[in-house]
Amino acid sequence: MSQNLYQKSHMAHLNQLKDLAPEQMQAFGAFNEAVLKEGALTKKEKEIIAVAVAHVTQCPYCIDSHTQNAKAAGATLEELTEAVFVVAALEAGGAVTHSTHIPNAKNEEAQDALYTRSNLERLGNLGKYAPEGFKGYSGFNTAAMKAGTLSEKFKEIIGVAVAHGTQCPYCIDVHTKNADQAGATDEELAEAVLVTSALLAGGAYAHMANMIESYGE
Repeated sequence: MSQNLYQKSHMAHLNQLKDLAPEQMQAFGAFNEAVLKEGALTKKEKEIIAVAVAHVTQCPYCIDSHTQNAKAAGATLEELTEAVFVVAALEAGGAVTHSTHIPNAKNEEAQDALYTRSNLERLGNLGKYAPEGFKGYSGFNTAAMKAGTLSEKFKEIIGVAVAHGTQCPYCIDVHTKNADQAGATDEELAEAVLVTSALLAGGAYAHMANMIESYGE
C-alpha cells in the first residue's frame, strides 16, 4: 500500500466500480457526460468552470483531469488562472458576507431568521472595525472579477457556479444579479450550476480511489 494518499495510479482503482456498483456507476457517467457536453455554454467554458469548482472541492484528481480537459478544449493557462482567482474571491467573500451575522449573534432579541438580504447592509461593520483588511479584500475582489482574458459576464457565471459550491446564499444572490446584468441567460446559469453539481459528485467519486486503496491494505 502506498504511503502517499494522493497519486495518479490510485485512479486505476475506479475501474472496480463497474463491478462494485454497476448501476450507480452507469448513472454517474451519464450524468457527468450530459452536464459537460456543449450547450448554452461551450465545452471549453464548462471545463473552465469545472477547473474552478474543483478548487472549491479541493479534489486533486478533479483539478488534474479537468485542467487537462480544459486545455484540450482550448483554454489557456491565463484563462484558468483568472477562473481560479474568481474562486479565491468568492471564498473570501463568503467569510466577509457571513460576518454580517455577528451583530445578530450579539443581540439576544434578534430575529430567528439567520439569512436575510438585509444582513448585507451590515457589511460596513468590517470596514469600520478592520478598515485596512476590508480595503484589501475589496481591492482583491474588484481585481478578481473585472474583465481580463475572461469576460466580466463569464466571470460572473463562474461566480454563480462557485457560490453554489461554497453554498453561500449571499454570494448566490449577489453574483446571480451581477451575471444577469452582464447579460448571462437562464440557460447559461443553469448549465453552470449543473457543472458544480457534477463536480461535487465527482469529488466523492474520485476519492473512492483512496477508499479502495485503503481497503486493500
